[in-house]
Amino acid sequence: MDASIAIQVLPKAEGREMIRIIDKVIEYIQSRGLNTFVGPFETTVEGAYDELMDIVKECQLICIREGAPGVSSYVKIAFNPKDGVLTIDDKVSKYHNR
Repeated sequence: MDASIAIQVLPKAEGREMIRIIDKVIEYIQSRGLNTFVGPFETTVEGAYDELMDIVKECQLICIREGAPGVSSYVKIAFNPKDGVLTIDDKVSKYHNR
């Protein structure tokens, strides 16, 4: 695994409609079969860099297809093709195993 991303999508929608669209994005991300961690503000995914970039692109398109006239996204990317990156578990397991 040479990359991980954290993505937050903010479709231009209000209330429950915004949540419905975000749920579609999370459903898509989870359908990819990669290690994923859904948090209250963003979803973290780890895998191969090119696959993760495709996921980022598709997340935008899902929002539009689901009816949002626009979408803003915030993406964090960790990429290290030589040595790999820390896993989600490396970063948070000590906080969740208490």
